Amino acid sequence: MIELKTPDEIEAMRPAGHLVHAVLEALVETADVGVNLLELDALAHRMIRAAGGSSCYIDYHPSFGASPFGKVLCTSVNDAVLHGLPHDYRLRDGDLLSVDFAVSVDGWVADAARSFIVGTPAAEDLRLIDTTERALAAAIEVARPGHKMGDISAAIAAIARAEGYTINTQFGGHGVGREMHGDPHVSNDGRPGRGIPLRPGLVIAIEPWFLATTHEIYTDPDGWTLRSADGSRGAHSEHTIAITDGDPIVLTA
Repeated sequence: MIELKTPDEIEAMRPAGHLVHAVLEALVETADVGVNLLELDALAHRMIRAAGGSSCYIDYHPSFGASPFGKVLCTSVNDAVLHGLPHDYRLRDGDLLSVDFAVSVDGWVADAARSFIVGTPAAEDLRLIDTTERALAAAIEVARPGHKMGDISAAIAAIARAEGYTINTQFGGHGVGREMHGDPHVSNDGRPGRGIPLRPGLVIAIEPWFLATTHEIYTDPDGWTLRSADGSRGAHSEHTIAITDGDPIVLTA
């Protein structure tokens, strides 16, 4: 069921958005050649505790996960693109790292993701990351009353296809509120003018993710990490936004 938030409830979601933003900023600053993924997870965990928040990930166990996630952060490296389970891996020069983080503060959730290069960047990786970021910006721009969910999805797909990337629709954005994942689903591909009307009070996470040369994925033996079928790299960008009578509010900016 889709639940619309009141203006006061949207304001109450801001602390969670601020914490998500702060953690992602700290991760970008900390991630470097030689840093272990488990160190990044521990940093996020310390920041959650210091802020009085609670993790959305540790006990998370949906049907597609092999077991409760057990960590507070998703760290997807290179050919991994979503749900990367932090493990004993030290980052190397040129790694493409995607970090996805959701947290609850005072009972309200926010969710965001960012991709970046550790050390020396490759041009094709920068183009992939830039495409996800531009797709996210295009989707946010049309997230206004008078449009429909298909307009958001179509805006994402148009940016991807213009750069020659194909699109996987198995995983996408979602409603956000008291829980991390709720209705509606926000696909990364769709038709303009289709789907539910966008109404003030709708709070959603929009999350374009693309792979360099495929749209096919498989699940790693860890039971969580999603990797490209052909070994190509992936990137992921996400914000939690609230639709209002005017401009959308990016709660995780």
